[in-house]
Amino acid sequence: MASIRLPTSNGTIETVELPEPKPWRTARAGQALPRIALSAGHVVANPMADISPMRGEVAIDFERTQRFRDHLWDLGLGIAEAMDTAQRGMGLDWEAAKILIRNTVESARRRPGAVVFSGVGTDQLDPAGATLDDVVRAYLDQLGFVQGLGGRVILMASRALARAARSPADYADVYRRVLAEADQPVVLHWLGEMFDPALAGYWGPHAVPAAMDACLAMMGENAAKIDGIKISLLDKDLEVGMRRRLPRGIKMYTGDDFNYPEMIAGDEVGYSHALLGIFDPIAPVASAALAALETGGVREFRDILDPTVPLSRELFRAPTQYYKTGVVFLAYLNGHQDHFVMLGAQQGARSILHFARVFRHAAAIGLFQDLEMAVARMRTVLALHGIG
Repeated sequence: MASIRLPTSNGTIETVELPEPKPWRTARAGQALPRIALSAGHVVANPMADISPMRGEVAIDFERTQRFRDHLWDLGLGIAEAMDTAQRGMGLDWEAAKILIRNTVESARRRPGAVVFSGVGTDQLDPAGATLDDVVRAYLDQLGFVQGLGGRVILMASRALARAARSPADYADVYRRVLAEADQPVVLHWLGEMFDPALAGYWGPHAVPAAMDACLAMMGENAAKIDGIKISLLDKDLEVGMRRRLPRGIKMYTGDDFNYPEMIAGDEVGYSHALLGIFDPIAPVASAALAALETGGVREFRDILDPTVPLSRELFRAPTQYYKTGVVFLAYLNGHQDHFVMLGAQQGARSILHFARVFRHAAAIGLFQDLEMAVARMRTVLALHGIG
C-alpha cells in the first residue's frame, strides 16, 4: 500500500496510508443517461507564455484544454463551456472565451452525441457606469456569437446588471429583451454571492425568497425561451422549493456542490439535472454514478456519489470563489495536465493545508487512477512549500 506524509492543521506531519484506485464502471460517450449532466470544465493555462498574469494577461493551452473536454465527453458527460469553473470573470476574459467556445462547439460537431452549452454574459462590459441598455447590448453581442456558431446557450448572471438594476422590473426587462433574441431555449444561471460577491442582491431583493419570487415571475413571462435554470446557492431547501414552483416544462439544474447527490436523486415530486463544477474533478465517479442510476436505481447511485461530498465541500469551502484552484490541482495530480499553473496565478489562492485535505479526500474515494504519479506530484507541491 502506498503512503505519503502530509501536513496537518496542528502543525505536525503525519503518514497517510493510501487505498488502491477504484475501477469505475463509467458511462460511454453519447450514452443516454437518466439526468442531463453538464460538467463545467476548467481551462489549462500555458505555463511557457511570457506574460504578467497578475495584470490580467491570459495565456491558455487550447490543445490541452480541448483534450480535457474530450475526456468529459468520453465519460458520457456534457460540457458547460466558458463558465465560472473556467475562471470566467476571474482570469478568462471574453476574447479568450470566444476562442474556447468556438473550439468546443466545433469539436462537438465531430463527436456524435456530444453536448455543449456555452456561457453568455456581459463580461466585455465595464460594470462601472454601465446602463441597462449597455447590459442588453453586451448580452446580445455574446448571444449572437454563440448562436452564430450553432451553439446552445447558458445565460449567465451579469455583474453589470447587478450594479445597474434598481428593481426586479429592471431585471425582468433586460431578460425579456435578451431572451426574445434566443433561437433555442436557454439555461439561466443564478450564481450566489458566495461564488461571486459582485452578484449580491441579484433579481433585485437581497432576501433570497423575494429574489426567487422575482426570478420565477420573469421565467413565467418568458417560459417558451427557457430550457431550465441552474441555481448555485448551496442551500438544498431553497433549490427544492424553487424546483417545485418552476413553470411547466422548465428544468432545474443543480449547482449545489454541497448537496448534489440528493438533488440529482430527487424526491417523490421531482429531481434536478446537473450543471456542476464538481463534475470536472470527479468526472469518472459522476459518470459511474449516473450509469448506476439507470441500471441499479437511486441506492446504487447514492452509494457511488455520496462519498465524493466531503471532497466537494473542501474544494468549495469559503471563500468559495477560489474553488477553481482545487479543481486544477486535482487535474494536475490526475495527469490531465503537466503543471499546476492557473490563469491569474490563482494556483496561489489556497493554502498547503487545503491541498493536503483535498489530496486525502481524493485518495480516499479512489479518484487517482495513477496513484504513483499522484503521490509524486503531491510531494513536488509539498517540497515547494518547504515540506520534505
